[in-house]
Amino acid sequence: MMNFLNTLDRRWIFLAMALCVGVPILVIGLTGYTFPETPTPLAEAFFNEVDTAGEAKGRRANILVALDFDPASAGELNPMAVSLVHQCAQKGHRMYFISLWPVGPQMIMESVDKVIKRHYPEMVYGEDYVNLGFKAGNEQVIKVMGIDLTTEFRTDVEGTTLSKIPMMQGITNLEDFDLIAEISAGYPGSKEWVLYAATQYNIPFVSGMTGVQAPQLYPYFPNQLQGLLGAIKGAAEYEFLVNNWVREDAMAKVLEAGGFPESKAMETAAALASKPQQVSTWTVTAEASTLGPEAKTKLIELATAPIPGEYLEGQRRMGPQLFAHLLMVFLIILGNVIFFAQRRRGGGA
Repeated sequence: MMNFLNTLDRRWIFLAMALCVGVPILVIGLTGYTFPETPTPLAEAFFNEVDTAGEAKGRRANILVALDFDPASAGELNPMAVSLVHQCAQKGHRMYFISLWPVGPQMIMESVDKVIKRHYPEMVYGEDYVNLGFKAGNEQVIKVMGIDLTTEFRTDVEGTTLSKIPMMQGITNLEDFDLIAEISAGYPGSKEWVLYAATQYNIPFVSGMTGVQAPQLYPYFPNQLQGLLGAIKGAAEYEFLVNNWVREDAMAKVLEAGGFPESKAMETAAALASKPQQVSTWTVTAEASTLGPEAKTKLIELATAPIPGEYLEGQRRMGPQLFAHLLMVFLIILGNVIFFAQRRRGGGA
């Protein structure tokens, strides 16, 4: 057996890896099933910072959304960007999109198309979100924005001067933002935003980044960097948090409209969202007697409706990664077993 394993054609290993990646993709694609995620404190901190932005000032938050990546890193980072825009849109934050990467505006438009235009058509460009586009200069752009944003960005991507955009009124520099949320694939990216914006002006800052970049940013958490998403795992955790909260928030609004006090509506919505399969049973209980038929139907729809596929990309990609990693761990262990077994035989001879 040892000789067979030692001389095994490597193409069998390539085939095993192809199956570990391909089969989960097919199963997830056909069934829609994704593995449940257990969010880490890093992902929870990212979510909470976005969720509470602007609350201390009692108004809608101004969120600077910097998408500093390109299509080469979109597999890891695009799910983060989509979930970030999803959470901001559901929360009602104003979003100011910029990029320090030349193809960043394409990533911005992809997120806007997938989330805002498809699921939040009531949001108005120039009042709820604005795309300021790409600006060359790397960290120098961040330094100048800290003093005067209009020096770097005079118009949006459509050529409209900032003075004519309603949501730009009162926005003069970085200190006018309640939160900077950035998705980074490298330089310029998270580290530059930490050094020249978050640290210098004491602005709350959260960032999602590629796996190779994350270890460099861990030391900044939780002081200069209040939330961090690392690679596709972080994206999947954040997706899980956002999707659950969006469903819970929608249920709470239905309950409030049906006469529930705000605190009771939030408490009940959290309980229902955690067990969506029991919502239809709950609607016939005495507790739900104050709700009308339309409200009950809406609750059942929210509980049973599938989550749109664009909000599950991170979780779907965790399946192939999980089985590929398990195969790699198995092969490493098997290789060591073969190595030590051969050395022992050699020593015995």
